[in-house]
Parts: sequence; C-alpha cells; structure tokens
Amino acid sequence: MSKLWGGRFSKKTNKLVEEFTGSIHFDQKLAKYDCIGSLNHIATLKRAKLLRPAEHNKLAKGLKAILKSIEGGSFKIDPSFEDIHSYIQHLLEQKVGRVALKLHTCRSRNDQVVFDVKLYCIDQIWATVLGILNINKSLFNLAKKNKDIYLPGYTHLQHAIPVRLYDHLSTYSQMLHRDGARLTTAYENSIEKHLTMGAGAVAGTFIPSEKYNHDAIRPTENSIDAVSDRDFVIEILSALAILQLHLSRLAEDMILWSTKEFDFIDIDDAFCTGSSLMPQKKNPDVLELVRGYTGRVYGNLVNVLVMMKGLPLSYNRDMQHDKEPLFDSFEIVQKELNVLAELFMNVKFKKENIKKQLDDECLYATDLSDYLVQNKVPFKEAHAIIGKLIQYKLKNNVELRSLDNATLKTFHPLLTTKVINKLLNPKTSVESKKSVRRKK
Repeated sequence: MSKLWGGRFSKKTNKLVEEFTGSIHFDQKLAKYDCIGSLNHIATLKRAKLLRPAEHNKLAKGLKAILKSIEGGSFKIDPSFEDIHSYIQHLLEQKVGRVALKLHTCRSRNDQVVFDVKLYCIDQIWATVLGILNINKSLFNLAKKNKDIYLPGYTHLQHAIPVRLYDHLSTYSQMLHRDGARLTTAYENSIEKHLTMGAGAVAGTFIPSEKYNHDAIRPTENSIDAVSDRDFVIEILSALAILQLHLSRLAEDMILWSTKEFDFIDIDDAFCTGSSLMPQKKNPDVLELVRGYTGRVYGNLVNVLVMMKGLPLSYNRDMQHDKEPLFDSFEIVQKELNVLAELFMNVKFKKENIKKQLDDECLYATDLSDYLVQNKVPFKEAHAIIGKLIQYKLKNNVELRSLDNATLKTFHPLLTTKVINKLLNPKTSVESKKSVRRKK
C-alpha cells in the first residue's frame, strides 16, 4: 500500500493503527469528486508552469479513465489503502507512471478533502431538493383529490375546530418548502462562495492565487479557515435534521390516522407489513421507521457539533469523523423522501369515518362564540356563555341541535335553534375564517 507520506518515518505503520485510522471504507464515496478535484488541480499546475502540457495531458487522460470507471460502476476499492485520495494516486501511477508523482504538488489532503466533500454536498443537496419537490407533488395531488374533505383540527391532540384536509396537508408542504430553501441557503452561504483551492496544509502554497481561479473554484481568502472549517457540514446537517423533524411529524399524523381509534385513512398494503403471530395486523412500518430514524439524524448533527467543539486551529484528525454522519443523514433523508412520495400516492381517506368525528358539536364552540362577538357581545363574556353551554351539554348528555329556543335563550337571547343548526357545520366553520388566504 503506497502512502502520500512516509519518508520521515523509520518504521512501518502498526497494523492496528492502519485499521484504526483508515477511512477508505467510507470516504470511497468521494472517489468521483476526488478525480474532479485532481483534474482542476492539474489545470492549476499547468497554468503555474509546474506541469508541461504533455505531462498535464497524460495525467488528465489517466484521471478521466479512473473517473469513467467510477461513473460506469466498474471501479473497485482496495481496502488496504489509507483513504480514497491515496488509492486514486496509486491507480494513477499504475496508468501513467512517474508523472503521477507530480499530482500532489502544492497540495494537501487537508485542502483536498474539504473540496471533495463540498462537491459531494452540491450533488446531494440538489438530490434532496428534488426529493422534496417529489413528495410535495404527491402531497399536493393527495390534497387536491380530497379537497372537499373537512376534518377535526387538533390542539393538544384534542378536538379543536374543523379544518380543511387540504390545509392540513398543505402545512407539511409549507414546512418542506422551507426545508428545501434551507438546503439551498446552505449551498449559497457555505459552498458556492467557498469552493476553494490553494489552502495547502494550512498556510497556502507558493502558486499565485490567481492561478487557482477557474470555473466555479475560487482562490482561498484565508487558508487556515479553509482547512479547519466544517461550518458547511454542520449547516447542512442542521437543515437535514429540521427536514427529518418535519417528516417525523408527518409520519406520526399518518400513523395516528391509520389506527382503529382514528380510522381516517387506509394505507396501501404495499407500504405496510404484517405480524408473524397476529394474522389480522396491518402495520405502518414505513412511517414508524421514518419516525425512528429521527434520533439518528439528530445524533449525526450533535456528533459533528461535539466533535468540532474546542478543536484548536487548524486541521485535526478528529475532523475525519465529519463524513460518516453527513453521508448517513443524506442517505436516510433521501430514502425517506422517495418512499413517502410513493406512499402518499396510494393513501385513501375514509370519508364516512371522518364525517362521524365532525358530528362532535364541541368542535363548533368557537364558531358560536364568534357569532356572539360579531353581534356586539364582549369576547370574554361570549367565551364564558358558550363554555357554560358546552358544560350543560356534556353534563346532561344532550345534543345542542336538540335544544329548544327557550333553553338556548337561558344562555343568551341571541342563541336559537336556527343559529345552532347553521353554525354547527364544518364547511360553514372553515369558510367563516377570513384571515387566511386560501386557494379555491
């Protein structure tokens, strides 16, 4: 196994140390980006006249061949190498000979790995944003297909007031839209403006900064910051953790709605599992796993935050541990987005069961209170009047619709059977709310 270092050492690295410090088992995900970074780096070396045109062409041909094997799926990893960077250097030496020894001129893995990870993040951010767009499309289609359904709105998991199903599902679309914006902002703040080369190990290199300025790559403004910054990883992990939070809440709503106690929805059999003992069971395992992954995605964020806490400048080997949490969170969230987008294409709403829940007259207490307020009754007084009316209903186990005018007027002269029958209606309740701009 060839190393990118070693001349100063008189002994071979202990096998246990090699196993403990090796990262190729996870940083192989960066192979494609390492080749792209190397192609940009040799272009810089050529501009700086540290590579002759023929040498550059030879190296470029070799790197492109390796890149083609990675993208084509024939690339094989040798786990005996320390990391993906040393392995690609080794492959390049096999392809083009001694000229490959010039590849690492004015370069450090400290700088190299940050560049590779940022390129990886660019691809993964846009893949995640695409996943968000797909699940939002599924949610929108589900909401549109069921636009005429009203259901109880909840606070404290108790019946509150009727809402449109469309608005309930659109709530998650709003959350997910912000999640996509957060990831886009992370790209704009921490990657787009800071995709740099030339930091070297910590202090820069002797190549003039303008030689690094090509395509979307900038010369580093502060070489110490470039190699020691993992803000971009933390910012992305934070955005993914918030996205995971929203997916977990969405999953929990669907889990509740699928229970016999709610029985609002039927999830397609293809997205559920059964019990090895109880023949009747139909379990929403996909949604439960989404909910369960939340701890892991949160943990990945905390992992990197704690790892970076108190690290002195500049690069420290601790920072090797930024990659696995980052890779893991991207993979989890993208898988969830893909499976949930399919799941929501096949959810069926049980309209009759939902309608039964809307028969709960307590759902319309706010509407009755609003009616009194709109007829000049002070709000605090109106609140107390309707509260007493609801207390009477529950204590005597009667329906408000069954009360005669004489009984209703003992609570307030404005309350009549006509008013009760008009206001105890989910559509009337929802449409009476004017502060929200709703799509028709």
